[in-house]
Amino acid sequence: MADILKDPPVQTDDSAELIEDPGIPEPPLAAQAPARWVWQGKVPDAFWKAATVFSLVMNLGLVVVLISLGLMLFQIKNAMVQPLVTGLHTNFVAMDGAHIVSSIQVNDTIQVVDTIHVNDTIPVVFNVPLSTNTTVLLINDTLIPNTLVYLNGLAVPTDIVLPAGTPLNINLNLIVPVSQTVPVVLEVPVNLSVPVHLTVPVDIPLQQTELHSPFTNLANLVGPYDVLLTSLPSSWGELLWHK
Repeated sequence: MADILKDPPVQTDDSAELIEDPGIPEPPLAAQAPARWVWQGKVPDAFWKAATVFSLVMNLGLVVVLISLGLMLFQIKNAMVQPLVTGLHTNFVAMDGAHIVSSIQVNDTIQVVDTIHVNDTIPVVFNVPLSTNTTVLLINDTLIPNTLVYLNGLAVPTDIVLPAGTPLNINLNLIVPVSQTVPVVLEVPVNLSVPVHLTVPVDIPLQQTELHSPFTNLANLVGPYDVLLTSLPSSWGELLWHK
């Protein structure tokens, strides 16, 4: 096998004549050069040279692909991923600290059915005017001195004694002062329809509601990714000079 790969022997016979074919021109030197560089009649050298060229081409293509992928990753990070994650984290934190501020209009009718128990005392102070005709009875014998008594048309002064039990018709006209404390014990049934028209201001901090825990959990879930994306480089310059 080694003998076959060797160069063929050269004839040294002086009588041999070189026959040239004028119909087949020799290839130019530019076309012969690659063939001589790749193929020189030695299989190992040609294989390694071809493998080297192929490797250089593949490495160059791989570098181009990596650069393109890097540019795409930077664009995706700057335009989509980082704004999305940072926006989610910022909004979750803001929502946890937000307040629900509004005004509620209340227009309704409340039906009140109840019994009110009253157990109290009321001071009563007033004057009672009294004007009436009445009959009074004397409880004792009453002396009326120097009374004129007409006897046979003559006025006779004398002392008169009215016995007990004598009825007297009088006109009573006076003012009676009243000052009393009156106890009041009542059970007052109540059945009312009360119209209600109110404007109720509402200010509810979400941190004091059941939404505080979900917002905090979501912010803590997205927060590490936001920190990680912020620390990553956004361009080749930041990547090369990033420490």
